[in-house]
Amino acid sequence: MSGTLAKIAEIEAEMARTQKNKATAHHLGLLKARLAKLRRELITPKGGGGGGPGEGFDVAKTVAAYEFTTLTTVPGVIRYKGAKIQLLDLPGIIEGAKDGKGRGRQVIAVARTCNLILIVLDVLKPLGHKKIIENELEGFGIRLNSKPPNIGFKKKDKGGINLTATCPQSELDTETVKSILAEYKIHNADVTLRSDATADDLIDVVEGNRVYIPCIYVLNKIDQISIEELDIIYKVPHCVPISAHHRWNFDDLLEKIWDYLKLVRIYTKPKGQLPDYTSPVVLPYCKTTVEDFCMKIHKNLIKDFKYALVWGSSVKHNPQKVGKDHTLEDEDVIQIVKK
Repeated sequence: MSGTLAKIAEIEAEMARTQKNKATAHHLGLLKARLAKLRRELITPKGGGGGGPGEGFDVAKTVAAYEFTTLTTVPGVIRYKGAKIQLLDLPGIIEGAKDGKGRGRQVIAVARTCNLILIVLDVLKPLGHKKIIENELEGFGIRLNSKPPNIGFKKKDKGGINLTATCPQSELDTETVKSILAEYKIHNADVTLRSDATADDLIDVVEGNRVYIPCIYVLNKIDQISIEELDIIYKVPHCVPISAHHRWNFDDLLEKIWDYLKLVRIYTKPKGQLPDYTSPVVLPYCKTTVEDFCMKIHKNLIKDFKYALVWGSSVKHNPQKVGKDHTLEDEDVIQIVKK
């Protein structure tokens, strides 16, 4: 690994020396591609991987990437709006963590599996720490509060590199795209740029191992600042000010966590009985079909599925007969009818 780190340091030094302008965009794009390939060697574990997001829990895993005080009397668990959320309190991330310092690779690898990241900062000196942590997570393939680049990429057997842009590009041109792909030994591909993309965007798409995770910046020690300063902090995107010592503003933090996780609660209604509003089945926002619900209960349930009756905002009539492809919404009530 030391050889890889030395190569990374060499490329980073060359990038720092290179002035950024249109004439150097091609060269910088090539350096970024080489750097990404080396980073992949650090990101990709040798042997098998761990469990997926939320494994063993009803909902999701939330990681605190600094120092955090548990919000509940049950260690490691937040119970909110009927849902159970696992909170992982990771060791502090230091500069160079992405390169293995302070067991940084193991710490950040856990963050990659989570559904939400909380970065807890000292409100008296947030910017320095914020930048360090963001840089370390970025270097490990984690993209905070962003969506995957709107780039179409498809390899093919022949025909060379075909570049199509549906809007003006300020950084990428055919030569730069070809040089980046050549670094990956890709000489035949269709690339469609549907937004003003950067070399980093293209590299992320080609690498294919990036994770896009929502993030909340938790600014601690607000008991040491003025009301005027607090008003300014409230306007900063993705931030929640708290005082862990006095347990101030935890309600706002919990609500923000809930909003960012975008969880969907589904209540069950056995035939001839009232709905069970005490123990909802909680689904991630991207998997909320009736089939997803059935798979959450038991994989054999979908095999015996005939149709479902649904009450709630996802249907026009209460109840409404729906199939397995119907998309459920938060606090819907469902009754499964078997064959």
